[in-house]
Amino acid sequence: MGPQEALSALCRGREGRLRHVREVPARPADTVEWPDWVEPVVQAALAGQGLVRLWSHQRRTAELAHAGQHVVVATGTASGKSLGYLLPVLTEVVAGTRAPTGRGATALYLSPTKALAADQLARLEALGVPGLRVATYDGDTPTDERRWIRDHAGYVLSNPDLVHHSLLPGHDRWAPFLRRLCYVVVDEVHVYRGVFGAHLAAVLRRLLRVAARYGAAPTVVMASATVADPARHAAALLGRPVTAVTEDGSPRPAATVALWEPLTDEDGQRRSAVAESAELLAGLVGQDVQTVAFARSRAGTEVLATAARSRLPADLAARVAAYRGGYLPEERRELERRLRSRELLGLAATSALELGVDVAGLDAVLTAGWPGTRASWRQQAGRAGRAGTDSLAVLVADDDPLDTYLVRHPEAVLDAPVEASVVDPENPHVLAPHLAAAAAELPLTEDDTAWFGPSVPVLAESMVQAGLLRRRPRGWFWARQDRPVDHVALRGAGEQVRIVESRTGRVLGTVDEPRSHAVVHQGAVYLHQGEPHVVTELDLADKVALVVPGDPGWSTQARSRSEFAIEATEQEEPLGGGRWCLGRVAVTTQVTSFLRRLPSGEVLGEHPLDLPARTLRTRAVWYTLPDEQGGAEGIAEADLPGALHAAEHAAIGLLPLIATCDRWDIGGVSTAVHPDTGLATVMVYDGHPGGAGFAETGHRRARQWLTATLDTVRDCPCRSGCPACVQSPKCGNGNQPLDKVGAQQVLDLLLR
Repeated sequence: MGPQEALSALCRGREGRLRHVREVPARPADTVEWPDWVEPVVQAALAGQGLVRLWSHQRRTAELAHAGQHVVVATGTASGKSLGYLLPVLTEVVAGTRAPTGRGATALYLSPTKALAADQLARLEALGVPGLRVATYDGDTPTDERRWIRDHAGYVLSNPDLVHHSLLPGHDRWAPFLRRLCYVVVDEVHVYRGVFGAHLAAVLRRLLRVAARYGAAPTVVMASATVADPARHAAALLGRPVTAVTEDGSPRPAATVALWEPLTDEDGQRRSAVAESAELLAGLVGQDVQTVAFARSRAGTEVLATAARSRLPADLAARVAAYRGGYLPEERRELERRLRSRELLGLAATSALELGVDVAGLDAVLTAGWPGTRASWRQQAGRAGRAGTDSLAVLVADDDPLDTYLVRHPEAVLDAPVEASVVDPENPHVLAPHLAAAAAELPLTEDDTAWFGPSVPVLAESMVQAGLLRRRPRGWFWARQDRPVDHVALRGAGEQVRIVESRTGRVLGTVDEPRSHAVVHQGAVYLHQGEPHVVTELDLADKVALVVPGDPGWSTQARSRSEFAIEATEQEEPLGGGRWCLGRVAVTTQVTSFLRRLPSGEVLGEHPLDLPARTLRTRAVWYTLPDEQGGAEGIAEADLPGALHAAEHAAIGLLPLIATCDRWDIGGVSTAVHPDTGLATVMVYDGHPGGAGFAETGHRRARQWLTATLDTVRDCPCRSGCPACVQSPKCGNGNQPLDKVGAQQVLDLLLR
């Protein structure tokens, strides 16, 4: 069944839901000859798989890297970017195996996920290049294999976390490898933005610094399917100039792209994107259309897969599964194998499958709710049609302000360029602990400003005052017995909490410690492959949540309270009838209780929790409304909290329209009278220590952001507020109080 026929089948009986369709035409290939410097055995191995000519961007990337220039290739999904860096890497590594004495040339490949590195290993092993010694080195690698890899592997496939926690702290054991390091490949660089990007930038600088200690100056090759201004982004990550290759010479099959909006009932409530996508997934699987449906959360993935299975006969239901982070590695590898072999026809996945795992041959992709950025959306949509066949991609709008705006303004999805990624390598909250790690690797000196920037002396001296570093004539040294790397979580996730079935001791998965308060608190209902479990105990000291299998008949939702303190106002200016500010804040959040809900939505009860508060120091954008302006707008004092709360929710929902984030990267609070301002105040803050650039972007593009917010609230057909305009799926106060009309008045006041 072709994409148009599949879409027509989905529309039958679902009239009025298809908002927009666009046919993307096929594109022919631009092919070129092989460079004459490629090792004959490498070219022969690739020719054996049918690769007799290169696409133009592959050769351009290979030539730049071979000439020793740092390069980033940023072309479409499934455009064969990996061949661009494999030609110089494999040529150098294989040629080095013929060295008469000593270690041959080496290369290091870094990916954001273990799955992608495992996928690269399978492809390289299938090539069968004579003399190539390649291996994955990550947290799952057995101890007895690690020494062999360090001593003998020419091409090591790993991830930034392993480099941070193992390779750099133990660089003396890696000395022979580092001494001959010729290339560092960094894949999927669009993922490295915000705080995660700042961490990756610090790790790369530490890696190049240590390599230089052993006399190596490797060429760095980066790859990404979707990133705006790739040369600037890559240079921010590396701290060195990078040449971009963006002209895509690969052929592209035709694609059908559809924007889909579930129906809204008489009360203004719209069916969730997960429920709608489950129905569509079942319909596609029933037509033998192999489909991946992306959900925005782990819980959404489980619910989507379970709901799709419930709509199918037993034989087809067995061919639908869920795939997400938190599963054990062997479970994920088996799911990937079943998808490639077409044993699975339907898969509900989080963005864990978005990144590069080669599952060629997918017929269709469903995206249940806007994934946060156009870059991520195009990555997901590009997962279909990877075997050269026409494909179908459907974006299903969630009951969310941004989703509503996008499906009604298709040009914002289909015509606008991908977002510019925000990376601040000099964020002191990120850089300082990496400088401590660098000092433990090699003494830190003022010359290291060449690697880490001008703030090295100031940050180093602040850590001397804190007792973390010791100043000596040769530089700054790590002053404690523990390892500094153990105090730095690259992904901002902190330590992992294991989820253990108490009766069997089986580990079901993991969740990062900050999220555990809301996800696996005592009494929470936790889903694993569609099977419900109830959490009997959350032990934060031992980092374990104990669960028992069973369906209690209800779901749970954590509730929390937040307070914020303004620590410094960096910018302030008038905006309409209010004041528009940017600065540093401290946000204190505590999960205080949870609700039990029946499938109908009825609340059975609220139960208190005794969990510690967490304080986040970050950057925020906020506005204040003078008392006299609020009164002039006709907002009664009793209605003001609901008006501000609704305006806050809507603004959070629309910030991803202009900043490279999704609503789960940011937070917000509002109050009718804040003690630091003495006025009605609404704040949106970055959900990462030190900030990630999202609030700053919102502050800079205030009018565009607030205009889209007001348009969404005003145009929503609901009477008193719904998830498509002012309700939030992450509200810790259960979306109370909310005043939709008051929110319009507040926003209109700011935009005058």
